Amino acid sequence: MRWPLLIPLLLGSPLWAADWDVPNRAGAINETLAQAADGDTLRLSPGIYTETLVLDRPVTIDGQGQATIDGQGEGSVITVTGPGVTVRGLTVIGSGSSHDGIDSGIQLTKTAKAPLVEDNVLLGNLYGVDIHGAKDSIVRGNRIEGRQDPRMNDRGNGVYVWNAPGAVVDGNDIRYGRDGIFVNSSKKNTFTNNLFRDLRFAVHYMYADNSVVSDNVSIGNDLGYAVMFTTNVTVANNVSIGDREHGVMLNYANKSVITGNVVQGAKEKCTFLYNSNKNEFTDNWFQGCGIGIHFTAGSERNRIVGNSFIGNRTQVKYVSTKWVEWSEDGRGNYWSDFAGYDVDGNGIADAPYRPNDSMDHVLWTQPAAKLLLGSPAVQLVRWSQSAFPALLPGGVMDSNPLMQAPEPPAMKKVPHDG
Repeated sequence: MRWPLLIPLLLGSPLWAADWDVPNRAGAINETLAQAADGDTLRLSPGIYTETLVLDRPVTIDGQGQATIDGQGEGSVITVTGPGVTVRGLTVIGSGSSHDGIDSGIQLTKTAKAPLVEDNVLLGNLYGVDIHGAKDSIVRGNRIEGRQDPRMNDRGNGVYVWNAPGAVVDGNDIRYGRDGIFVNSSKKNTFTNNLFRDLRFAVHYMYADNSVVSDNVSIGNDLGYAVMFTTNVTVANNVSIGDREHGVMLNYANKSVITGNVVQGAKEKCTFLYNSNKNEFTDNWFQGCGIGIHFTAGSERNRIVGNSFIGNRTQVKYVSTKWVEWSEDGRGNYWSDFAGYDVDGNGIADAPYRPNDSMDHVLWTQPAAKLLLGSPAVQLVRWSQSAFPALLPGGVMDSNPLMQAPEPPAMKKVPHDG
């Protein structure tokens, strides 16, 4: 009978995984790693450890919320090259400053299969976590604070994802640095439940197809969620509050779904589309922005239904000589500046809404004409267009405007007074 030997072989794991208590002294972690076997856990004593680590086999490093590893400004503090590694409960500081080497608090290389990085604090490193080709990585529950160099390009990203299919970044608090999550040439990634503050972009997508960005909160960044050169991305139930440029931006992004998001107080545009086609915008809340939604550079065949446009200085900016319908199956969008009426009480206005007139088109091309807005001639033109819709230029038309603004569930993530 060889059952004791056969069982661990079938399970693919050591028969006995050991726990090691690591003393707080110089070199103690690497000394213990040299003795540990696959599957072992190293529990660090409280205090600061001045060393860098390379984890090349399945082990767990557990700082128990009381241990700090300081890389003293050289390279990446922790580099994971082996499969099945867990890094948990550490404070990680002191990475190097090389963008070429992507010096990071924690770096996950392409040979690091399914690593888990959770419940750590990463402070002042050039990059927080670099997922560099590591498939099926999980980075969750970490607090990542980057650098605050005066020049934005001197900083690194909170989480950098490159060619790492299946990566999950969930429930992290990311602040300072350059971008919260920067994704380049990856696919099938999931970014959920993260908080982003004081960054350039909260989430920055480049060539990252078939992914999900959902239930995140972006506060006070230059831009919230930027999707570029990408196809089939779902941007759902996110919040953007006070982001300075745009809440959501699509640039050469196609066949994506943008739904249930709340954007409030973007100085420029709640949503901006540049050469982006065949996307679906449904049930979003766009409020208090310079422009609610701006289409340019040939953005066509986008579906816009069930959204709420509330108190934006310009609700829609869309220049075209043809009419584009923004309602479907008798349901359109809500417009706070539309004095509609609903005689039959079905919740749909009895007259269409056209957000832009010929004067808007003039003002977009000739901003100096704003000086004439109060003149009788401008008022006469606008009255004539309202009385005779055939005089209106092409553009957006919502034939079935909503009488009430549907509030998306993501509104619960928006801070409220009291």
